[in-house]
Amino acid sequence: MSLTLNTPLDMHLHLRDGEMLTHIAKSSGKTFSGAIIMPNLVPPVCTKEDVLAYQERINTAMGEEVFTPYMTLFFKPSYDKAFLSSVRDTITAVKLYPAGITTNSEGGVSGFDVEELRPTLEAMSELNIPLCVHGETNGFVMDRETEFASIYERLATAFPKLKIIMEHITTRSSVDLLGKFDNLYATITLHHLLITLDDVAGGMLQPHLFCKPIAKRPEDRDALLEVALNAHPKVMFGSDSAPHPKEAKEACGCAAGVFTAPIALQVLAELFEKHDALENLQDFICTNAQNIYGVRPPSKTITLEKIPFQVPSDYNGVVPIYANQEIAYSIV
Repeated sequence: MSLTLNTPLDMHLHLRDGEMLTHIAKSSGKTFSGAIIMPNLVPPVCTKEDVLAYQERINTAMGEEVFTPYMTLFFKPSYDKAFLSSVRDTITAVKLYPAGITTNSEGGVSGFDVEELRPTLEAMSELNIPLCVHGETNGFVMDRETEFASIYERLATAFPKLKIIMEHITTRSSVDLLGKFDNLYATITLHHLLITLDDVAGGMLQPHLFCKPIAKRPEDRDALLEVALNAHPKVMFGSDSAPHPKEAKEACGCAAGVFTAPIALQVLAELFEKHDALENLQDFICTNAQNIYGVRPPSKTITLEKIPFQVPSDYNGVVPIYANQEIAYSIV
């Protein structure tokens, strides 16, 4: 059995920088035609010059792979309309992080006073620049995303013309928000469709499954599966593939992030087939993203064969999900 996917997109991707970028970029470039690139470098991507320089480094790391990096800025409340107009043609979105809530987010937003954020968010609305949000508070770890729902509601109500992407949602409450506001959309990762907190810490601790937002309850995973498998038009695939060196994951103070990029399409195909939903995979990994963001990536065809594939133990020192395990599909 073979399966052909056209122009697959990853709408939430960490490529890092330096040697890590060089080592892992092609693991996305080989199978995806483009991706929304996260800006939480050290220092973060905050200027037009930062965007263009990072884009150039990504293109160099990709080599001859057909791949479009859709660039983002790290949100600052100081961005005014003049600045955003000057960068509009070089970015696809702006990414908002609550301060200190995840990797390299210390310079994020400390409060969510709508009036303080209004000048920037109104300018983004007028310029049709989407806002991507890491939606967590600093409360109890299992409640952080649910607690953030009220902030999404305030933002969606105050800025009805602003397209807001709830990134890597993990809860039923976030899924429910999709039906309440026309301007709320979401990305869903591969790993949150597969695992619950039990897989991470129910037995021996599995550091390579530890991520933020942390995996939740079975009923939350089931809610994500329902909208993903049915290719709900307001959801799209965003891997949140987040590489860390093996020594940073298998350590006290384990870094948060799951590396899924090299095998994401194969495992998605296996998952959708298991649930008799293969006919919806194309919409989940491409069509919905094109409609939501209005992007038109370069044409790319990926063919998967129902041939077992042994996942390597690591990719240049980064351990992937399902390392040393066999998955059902291989890439031709």
